[in-house]
Amino acid sequence: LRIARASELARGDALVFSYPEDGDDCMVVRTADGELVAYRQQCTHLSCAVVYSREHDRLDCPCHDGAFSVRTGAVLFGPPPRPLPQILLEQRGDEIWAIGPAPTEES
Repeated sequence: LRIARASELARGDALVFSYPEDGDDCMVVRTADGELVAYRQQCTHLSCAVVYSREHDRLDCPCHDGAFSVRTGAVLFGPPPRPLPQILLEQRGDEIWAIGPAPTEES
């Protein structure tokens, strides 16, 4: 699935997209160092929507004060029991494509 143009995402920007189906909310972030990463947008605690905190360079769950690493999806603090599921990306020229879920330790 084509998500966006890479040139549309400045460092510290985030964009919500649906993948693999409509209603399956995910988020792509261009980190402060320019890396593109994407995750499911549902907190692994109680499925609240996580948001990108540019100020702290992490993904925050405002419902129960949880946070995840923007680089790995790992839990930084709070009640989430596991990392955010990562979405694999591929850049084709200026286009960013979601190409599938990243393998997990459980799979």
